[in-house]
Amino acid sequence: MKRWTQWIGAGLLALACTSAPALADGPVPERSAAEEKAAFEQDRADILAMAGDYKVRFDMQESTPWKQGYTPLDAKVSGGHESVRVVEDTGRKIILQHLLVAEHGGTTFVIKHWRQDWEYEPDRILAYTGPNSWKWEEVPEAFRQGRWSQTVYQVDDSPRYAGWGRWETVGGVRRWRSSWTWRPLARRDAVRHPVYDRYLAINRHQPTPDGWIHWQDNMKMDGEDTPIVQEYVLNTYTRSSDYPTEAADHYWKATSDYWAAIRAEWDRVAEANGGITIEEEAETGTVISARLLEMGSAIEAGDLSTEKAIAEGVRLIREHTS
Repeated sequence: MKRWTQWIGAGLLALACTSAPALADGPVPERSAAEEKAAFEQDRADILAMAGDYKVRFDMQESTPWKQGYTPLDAKVSGGHESVRVVEDTGRKIILQHLLVAEHGGTTFVIKHWRQDWEYEPDRILAYTGPNSWKWEEVPEAFRQGRWSQTVYQVDDSPRYAGWGRWETVGGVRRWRSSWTWRPLARRDAVRHPVYDRYLAINRHQPTPDGWIHWQDNMKMDGEDTPIVQEYVLNTYTRSSDYPTEAADHYWKATSDYWAAIRAEWDRVAEANGGITIEEEAETGTVISARLLEMGSAIEAGDLSTEKAIAEGVRLIREHTS
């Protein structure tokens, strides 16, 4: 009864705060210590299973218009190859780095892609709060037990969005479903300068027999928080070694120390300032993203030392988040 009362109180509080999306689900049922441990280990296994080498299919479709006169965009399907590597695993925290592997003109190259950090029973998340701004947001105490947060970072390791939820089995299928999360526009939308400027979304991760899927249920909103159109995104990761996976490992071995320092500096700024504020632009994400990525490629090519790249990267982050 006590936990149920806490849940009702937390839910009403969230609904009353117009700046925060509503909660996505109820409390985790009471479990014995053995059940809690088994669930925790199963959750970890599902998260770690997302690491590997994949052929990826990106399927995006605006569907239901919520604003009179708005015409949804045509469906867009694309794909590629992506390697996902475990950067850190401390038990209660797991970091997965995505690396796109592409070929052009007979040359293979690697693009550092998004990163996902998972944390068990967190007390806060670094949430998107509006243009150019991310702030620490408390996870309601009644919704911490048995749950994991997922924080997604952009290609330069600046934050993108964060949510929390639990892993569960529904209809014989495992899934993790996030709380409602605010998110900045993806590049595919931002470069068009549309009438909407953010997403209100729920994310789902689900293991499949040959990989995993990432569902995104996106409500595209304008600056007045008026809904414009609904969108679904289904990213399908199918295990594959039919591409030069060694290129991803070569890039990561050469640049991992550099990116560790960049992650640490973003973390330092977030702690010192209660969040992160940095200007973004449609084409690149943050205004320093292109340079941070360029330096990673230069390190791999042997044209720039890790030490010099770290020094410049730290300077850029400090200058643009002051």
